[in-house]
Amino acid sequence: MQAEESVTSQVLIRFAGAEISLDNPEYRLPLEQTARDLSAAAGSEAQFVLLGSVASEKYVQVLTAIFGSRLVFPSAFVGRGDMSRGGLLLRAAASGEELEYVPVMGAVRRGSRPPKLEPLPRPNTHL
Repeated sequence: MQAEESVTSQVLIRFAGAEISLDNPEYRLPLEQTARDLSAAAGSEAQFVLLGSVASEKYVQVLTAIFGSRLVFPSAFVGRGDMSRGGLLLRAAASGEELEYVPVMGAVRRGSRPPKLEPLPRPNTHL
């Protein structure tokens, strides 16, 4: 699929049926090509921030092979699930504080689950 193409419901159904596996060339080859294109366009000094699960080899392996030490992730992601990572990102965005990034290569990517995030205060909706 090209960047100019519209994403239709049929395309989404096709995406949903794709096997996300390093052994599947229909998954791996477009990811590799897009990563190479991004790397070339961004230049050698650019960093690439991975905001998904860093514990999964299905994309970490492909991306580190192309970006090397320029592929970084928030160190606070270790041990967190999807919702917790999202909550962490929302809190960082709201506070204006940037998370600490570390290179994926050589990093500890799996660890014990950190304590739950403190609940955010609920907005006062009573007028």
